[in-house]
Amino acid sequence: MNSETPLPAFVSRDIAFTPAVKAEQARRGSDRVYAEGGFRGEVTADLAAFLAERDSFYLGSASGDGRPYIQHRGGPKGFLKVLGPTLLGFADFAGNRQYITLGNLAENDRVFLFLMDYANRARIKLWGRARVVEGDPALMEALALPGYRARPERAILIEVEAWDVNCRQHIQPRYDEATVARVVEKLTSRIAELEAEVARLRGPA
Repeated sequence: MNSETPLPAFVSRDIAFTPAVKAEQARRGSDRVYAEGGFRGEVTADLAAFLAERDSFYLGSASGDGRPYIQHRGGPKGFLKVLGPTLLGFADFAGNRQYITLGNLAENDRVFLFLMDYANRARIKLWGRARVVEGDPALMEALALPGYRARPERAILIEVEAWDVNCRQHIQPRYDEATVARVVEKLTSRIAELEAEVARLRGPA
């Protein structure tokens, strides 16, 4: 996309709402709900802020004949980086050497990302096209994660086609270790204060 071309505020939902999907919506009465509007087609400030707090996501790909595969990707918060108005990227670390995602991308560049914020019961769904980039030191530097003990082997770039906020219904809250540690620290401190107060009220033994 030319950098001077204004980005559309919304893109068609047809990327997900295929004729078969629309037929089901009509049959079940939800087509009226989705009669207007669309998905976002660019990385907004809200999406960038959401991505900056994520330390994992689920990456869906498919082989040339359509066989699906979902892979969990994890790292420090913000490891999935915003590189442009419609471009995301992350460093691909050494793993179990199955290379299923890489093989799928060699045949089919369509991908789907599911990003969860369990603590706040929020999730983002994102469609795009991905490509693998190897031998690009400048790009790897842009995706570097200082202090993270993992060996990046290549970069994966994702051109965003559409994204949307998914329903928060049925998301069960979960909290990361750092959040739990902060709560426990406050409770431990409060317990110490109360124990000291109890000892003071009891007076000398």
